Amino acid sequence: MAERTKLQQGAALAALFVRRPVMAFVINAIIFVAGMAALLGLQVQQLPNVSRPVLTITTLFPGASADNVDTDITAPIEGAVARVTGVTGVSSTSRYGQSRTTVEFSAATDLNVAASDTRDAVSRLLASLPTDAQAPVVVKADSNAQSIMQLAVTSDTLGIGPLTDLINATMIDRLRSVDGVADIQMYGDAAQILTVDINPAAIAARGLTLGDVTTALATVSFDSPAGTLNATNQNIIVRATAKVVTLDQVLQLSVHPGVVLADVATVFLAPNPGGTKIRAQGKAGVGLGVIGQAQSNTINISRGIHKALDDIRQNLPTGVNIAISSDDAVFIQGAVTEVIRSMAISVAVVTAIIFVFLRDWRATLIPAVSMPIALSGALAGLYAAGFTINILTLLALVLATGLVVDDAIVVLENIVRLRRGGHGPRAAAVAGTQEVYFAVVATSITLSAVFIPISFLPGQVGGLFREFGMTLAIAVMVSTVVALSLSPMMAARALRREQREDNGLLVRFGRMLVRLYGHLLHACLQAPIVILVAAALFAAVAWLVFPTLKQELTPPEDRSKVLVIVQAPQ
Repeated sequence: MAERTKLQQGAALAALFVRRPVMAFVINAIIFVAGMAALLGLQVQQLPNVSRPVLTITTLFPGASADNVDTDITAPIEGAVARVTGVTGVSSTSRYGQSRTTVEFSAATDLNVAASDTRDAVSRLLASLPTDAQAPVVVKADSNAQSIMQLAVTSDTLGIGPLTDLINATMIDRLRSVDGVADIQMYGDAAQILTVDINPAAIAARGLTLGDVTTALATVSFDSPAGTLNATNQNIIVRATAKVVTLDQVLQLSVHPGVVLADVATVFLAPNPGGTKIRAQGKAGVGLGVIGQAQSNTINISRGIHKALDDIRQNLPTGVNIAISSDDAVFIQGAVTEVIRSMAISVAVVTAIIFVFLRDWRATLIPAVSMPIALSGALAGLYAAGFTINILTLLALVLATGLVVDDAIVVLENIVRLRRGGHGPRAAAVAGTQEVYFAVVATSITLSAVFIPISFLPGQVGGLFREFGMTLAIAVMVSTVVALSLSPMMAARALRREQREDNGLLVRFGRMLVRLYGHLLHACLQAPIVILVAAALFAAVAWLVFPTLKQELTPPEDRSKVLVIVQAPQ
């Protein structure tokens, strides 16, 4: 009784779409349009986003040893951020003059909210931090994150010092303001610094110490509030300032009554020697590394950086050039393009194979139309689920190309069989769909039951394959709707009754394969023990070979880059 009810439902559904072709057309048109609209809104990235929200807190404490940095800065910061909501782990590194703390949050944490809460927690520590320590800087990225873009700034007219000042004044803030950028790292920079080379003999001859010189230099820029002057009609704020802004003023700075800095030291402006040197296109320059935020989109960051560079180039002096040394977005876009090309090839090959076996362009047209509609519906499902277009979701769509056409082929082949058997166009469409209705639905549900559990794998693997499994399941379910609505409607109007007998080469080859399969099937049924033993042997070999296979999260990639490392004596 239950099976009869299912068949009646299938007949009623097929008859509905055969009688109401406009309804079937509208349903599938909505699926297709929704997919095309989703395609415009879907983000493109290399892999699904599996990175956890991460913040890095960097604090500079010039001159302090690693022990002092750990005791005075790192430990208080760790204690403050550990109480922030959503924190799952805190790790820190203390080295000479620098403290770096990495805070990891749960996957469900909003990175912007976490950054705001962390800044509030750190700001409450400012009063207790050492006076000489700089304010902590909170960055939305892992401290070990690699740059996703590398820029090289060179000049034909400016030295490294002035070029560094130009970059700090015109480029750094603009690049950091790009959406998704966590930080801009500089390499090979040499900012102008004031160097004081003290003459020990001159100091000793005047009975002074290094402390006297340090005290004098501490007053180079003095600015202090001095109260207010209140009158009848006005209130004047008084400030005491003593700023030294030129090199001559520094040289005339008083170290002791009757002794100025020029008497005991040599003072000059020079670029900071730094620790790295950059050469790009045969010229010395400054390198910039773009660090993306955790959970950011590399392609969107690349587009924002390109747009920012276009604006920056308009205001640069003559002779200053900006070159993009590397861009991860280029590789990602290339990989995605290759997968899309593979998907287009697979659709064409599937359509050609269907035509070869059905030998009717009218019949071939039905699955050829069903495939893009089903794949478009899968794109709409991706958008609704908050997924992205990446290599894994595109791989799922490539695999789905063969799956989504299965339902349409099953329905179409049965309708073609009844049509060639003498049924009328509408009767063949309704009866053919009715006969395979339950099988199509059961197959789709079974496939979905296979792919959906992949989406619930734990850990980073689950994060990678969540979108893969759900994409396949969505594509299969959408293909069922298309096969049971569009296929019978088009078959009722596009198929013609086949009268001629085809004895071509392909037909004769197919009949030979049918006879061969019949003989093999008969032999297998006559010797079931042999078949079971062979299956057991294959299973045993697979069980033994599986542990010897190499295991890795993602396969190695060739990004067309060569890295040469040379280690020289100190």
